[in-house]
Formats: sequence, C-alpha cells, structure tokens
Amino acid sequence: MQLLSVNLSGPKPLVQNGEVIQTGILKTPQTDPVFVGELGLAGDVQVAKKHHGGPDQAVYLYSQEDYDWFSVQLERPLSPGMFGENLTVSSFGADELFVGDRLQVGEVTLEITAPRIPCATFAARMDDLNFVKTFKEAERPGVYARVLNPGRVQAGDRMTYKRGSSDLSVLAYFRLFYQKSYTAAELGRVLAAPIDIRGRNAYEAERAKLRAEA
Repeated sequence: MQLLSVNLSGPKPLVQNGEVIQTGILKTPQTDPVFVGELGLAGDVQVAKKHHGGPDQAVYLYSQEDYDWFSVQLERPLSPGMFGENLTVSSFGADELFVGDRLQVGEVTLEITAPRIPCATFAARMDDLNFVKTFKEAERPGVYARVLNPGRVQAGDRMTYKRGSSDLSVLAYFRLFYQKSYTAAELGRVLAAPIDIRGRNAYEAERAKLRAEA
C-alpha cells in the first residue's frame, strides 16, 4: 500500500443548482510534505462544517483501484483529488475495511471512523446531477479517519494497515445510513464501534427513540 497523492484546497467557487458556492472539494495534488494535525491537513479547508470535517472526519482517503473502476463506468479519466479526498492511496487491500482499523503513513497514524456519504456538492463537482445515486449504488465510498498521531506525509510514502477490534465494516456502516428504520441490535453494533461523532449523535437519538417506543 502506497500514498500516491496528497491533495489540498482552499475555498473555491463552484456552481451548484445554479448558484455559486464556496467549497473545499476542488483539491489539487501537492509535491511537498504536508503536516497532518488533529483537524486535518495544513492548508486544506472544509467549508460546510456542519457536515464535514472535525476531529472524527479530519482526513478523507480514496483508492486508485476505486478510481480505476469509476473511470471505466464513467468512461472518463479521473485524477487524484477528483473526489475531494485528501489522500489518494494505491489500494485499501483485498480485505474488507472496518471502522477502527488503523493506517500508518509516514509519521501519521489514522483510525477509520466512517464512509463518505455523497452530497449535492459532490454531484456539482462531477457536473452530474445523478452522481449521488451513482456513487451510492457503486458502494465504493472511501473512508474518513481521525488522526491519532500527527506528522508529515508526502506522496510516495509507504502505508501499512492494522486491523482493529470493531466488527462494523465500512460498507455495513455506509448501507446503514440509507436505512429508514433500525433494530436494537443494529444500533448496538454501530454504537459499539469508534464511529464519527456525527454518526454517534444520530444513532444515539435513534436508539433513544426506539427505546421510547418499546
């Protein structure tokens, strides 16, 4: 596993639903080392902080293997940073990823917290109003991570992977987002994993509602 590209963006204009918005999704590859801290990469920005960023979604990673798959489906080349990821990696490996798994790249230790959920800004970036549906159905979401150990990273760094103790796969968590109702067992499983705080707040509320209805 190798880090192929480190991608950053300041706030940039993008036309979404006929209006110009500011977004940090238009990322470009960097050649110099970049510092990764608790809130993400130095020089990078998350504009819509209600839905993006924070310590539990500090870094977004996407794999070249998934880009290659999408390039075939979309019949167009896709370059690193196109999906707004901070780190483009060669591969996530053959095994399924789980929330709580750890990735070591350069000096930095990352812990997987959540899959990426597509939004209207992502569709605008792809210039395709149907891309939210396309991305959902592909089930290749990439992963968000929290930073356990800060440091510098650079394209070309070797990456290593360590399995965590959670039994919640990234794909299972991704699919859970689109469910309309949940069982007590499903909620217990997701809340037992080291998920992102936005997800935790949402599923804690769902569990409280389920208990109130019992």
